[in-house]
Amino acid sequence: MAATPPWKTTIIVSTSLQNHDTHRMLNSQQHRIRFSDSVGSGAFIFPLSGTAFLLVEPQDLPEPLEESVLIEKIQKFVRVHRNCFLLLHAPFNGKKELETLTLIQHRLFGSNLRILPVRNHADVVKGMLTIAKATSKPHVDSIRDRMSRARAHIIESSPVWEMLRDIL
Repeated sequence: MAATPPWKTTIIVSTSLQNHDTHRMLNSQQHRIRFSDSVGSGAFIFPLSGTAFLLVEPQDLPEPLEESVLIEKIQKFVRVHRNCFLLLHAPFNGKKELETLTLIQHRLFGSNLRILPVRNHADVVKGMLTIAKATSKPHVDSIRDRMSRARAHIIESSPVWEMLRDIL
């Protein structure tokens, strides 16, 4: 079987991330990167999968967090993007990181935001690419097809379904 070529996509990146390690990592994997001033600071947008990611670094966390502009920035990001993820860069699990995570979860509970804690820039890139690839065409169709076949197989080989067929 021939090896599949590596997945490459176009990513719209905030100009604030031009000199960031994640940009260099994505560039080295030969993704097409387009910088834009019109996307929020710290944002990555994957147009083909319809996903958006907002990177929050430890230095972005102000004191006190409750009265922060960061929460407003995240809320605006959630309003603009339907399928959005917050990449919370926390190199270690300290008290401040857990308080930040808890506060963001409480403030945005019920929204469409998913929070992905990441430890380093490699995790940022891996998390974004995994989610974006799984939600982009034709990969999403392939995943749906495999899930459908798995479901059918489970139903066909289920002893419960066999009992029900025997009863009817």
